[in-house]
Amino acid sequence: MRQFFGMSQSGNLQEAVRGLARPEFIMLMSNKAQFEDHVKQLEKLYPGIPSIGCIGMSYDTRVVESGVGVVAFSEGVSAAANVLEEVSTMPVKYIERLEKDIASVGGTSRDTVCIDFCAGNDACALTTMHTSLSPRGISLVGGTGDDGRVSANGQVYRDAVAYGIVRNHNGRVKTYKENIYHPMGNYRFIASQTDKSQYILGALDGKPAKQVYQSILHVTDQEILTQTFKNPFGKLNGEDICIISIKEVNGNALACFRQVNDSDVLIMLELGDYKAITRETIRQICQEFPRRSAVFSVNCLFRYKLFSEHGYMDEYLREMKNLGSHAGLVGYGEHYNNRFVNQSMTCVVFE
Repeated sequence: MRQFFGMSQSGNLQEAVRGLARPEFIMLMSNKAQFEDHVKQLEKLYPGIPSIGCIGMSYDTRVVESGVGVVAFSEGVSAAANVLEEVSTMPVKYIERLEKDIASVGGTSRDTVCIDFCAGNDACALTTMHTSLSPRGISLVGGTGDDGRVSANGQVYRDAVAYGIVRNHNGRVKTYKENIYHPMGNYRFIASQTDKSQYILGALDGKPAKQVYQSILHVTDQEILTQTFKNPFGKLNGEDICIISIKEVNGNALACFRQVNDSDVLIMLELGDYKAITRETIRQICQEFPRRSAVFSVNCLFRYKLFSEHGYMDEYLREMKNLGSHAGLVGYGEHYNNRFVNQSMTCVVFE
């Protein structure tokens, strides 16, 4: 297969798709003001080609912050795209669409992946999609877009998750998740006074969550929102750790970017040697995939901010370019199979 990436910092879609011929699957990453126009234009330029889109930054060796980026797959790919609607209440109502698309593409766990862009309530959307993907062993990678809007096949949707089922006819596919954090000390807490709908974390071991966070890290209310770049919470999930970023201070509670439930076991995390971790991820991918045709990744907005503040973002993209054709989305949350994670990188590698 072949991966195309085109971009326009000014938001000129014609410029972004220059040179794109005979695509078999398209992903659009646009800005709030032009998103709906870009969706319509893209469908006119490539009628009937499966496509999904969202509002967000994109990248290959450079980041497109407010323009438009287009990623497309061609030459040995088959795909289907659609949406599950009403993700805030009942996405399972539309699960038959996903079942039909999986059947139409006809792939296996070895050569097929699901890529999604979500408008919200990610955990519920992923759990729903997992019921269809898991029995077939099909992995998922994706992320959250901005402004509660996504697109599929030339139509814009709110309260929906857009997805593409992509089959690589020329080799394998595999998904990866990168975590640049590790446990800090022996801190372990039981969460309580949570609000699932608002992602509120009220208390840790019976004490106000804000107070606990501040007493450990010695930060002010204002500093909490930047300290989370270095010290997010982690939720134990078997041997894996799901990162939980702090969104804002809510009285004596903390609002997070991911749901926390009463009785969840949380730990404190700290930033590791992210440059070394990136190199190890690249080494692992190269070892498992000596021949790579494409890598599509989703990097968290907080990783983008952290890397940018440390002057590492450009270097990071150059490092990832060692994998070959690499492009992706800066998301507001990352998806890995049935898991909604924060401050992570997820990607799919095509042989």
